[in-house]
Amino acid sequence: MSGMNEFVKQLSAKGLRFGIVVSRFNSEITGRLLDAAVRTLHERGAAKKNVVVVQVPGAFELPLAAQRMAASKKFDALITLGCVIRGGTPHFDYVAGECARGIMDVALQHGLPVAFGVLTTDNVEQAEARSQVDGDNKGIDAALSAIETLHALRPYKARK
Repeated sequence: MSGMNEFVKQLSAKGLRFGIVVSRFNSEITGRLLDAAVRTLHERGAAKKNVVVVQVPGAFELPLAAQRMAASKKFDALITLGCVIRGGTPHFDYVAGECARGIMDVALQHGLPVAFGVLTTDNVEQAEARSQVDGDNKGIDAALSAIETLHALRPYKARK
């Protein structure tokens, strides 16, 4: 995470449960995002049994899977990972926009941190630049965002 402060560097995922929903479309990119997110959670102390990964066909399916996972009440936070690359048709706008809206709806409906790790790029080169194995990888950012949001919200329990 660029500009990461000391607070974020110290955050622990120990004892926390994470659900990750990842799109198979553009799997070369999303696979690297997934590997980086899982590695980050484990490096921060999350137990392997506390990180559950669900694959869906594409970014459009991410919100429904996230909604079901949130409704299960088995997770402290969710991480959504995908990659939508602009093409020559308006398809990009519909998929990217509805994916983002749906993921935000899940977070607000369930009062659960849902990290948005969906790349929306103009071309493959931009997607590859944001999913490097040893470098900039938005999967890392999404995992850190989930952990940080959990810590930030800890003092604020939802009313029943």
